[in-house]
Amino acid sequence: MSSDVTLRQAAEQALPVLRQAADNDDHGVTLAAQRRLGVVLEVVHDLSAPRFGRRNAMPKQMSREDRARKVLGLPLAVQLTCEDINQAYRRAAKGMHPDRGGSAEAFIDLAAARDLLIHPGAHKDA
Repeated sequence: MSSDVTLRQAAEQALPVLRQAADNDDHGVTLAAQRRLGVVLEVVHDLSAPRFGRRNAMPKQMSREDRARKVLGLPLAVQLTCEDINQAYRRAAKGMHPDRGGSAEAFIDLAAARDLLIHPGAHKDA
């Protein structure tokens, strides 16, 4: 089974659970579920949208900011505040912290993604 089919099936299975969590009374849970739902919907759309142009062409490379948003689980086309970025960082850091069983490299990449989004002018594309 190809990775696209597997990813599409996983996203379609996650949608009902995320929609149910988005209707929750807890505001924090609702916001987190809405963000994750947005990411899943972007993936499903990317996989199901028709592709135009050359066949089997490599997709366009993502910018550093877009990669940082993906690492933190943030949507690509939304204006973010520093508080939104820090909340996403804290949420992701809980699972990736080395004291919680995560890898040190992944935690450092997570911190770098947060720094890149908070201070975009300080980091130049290489």
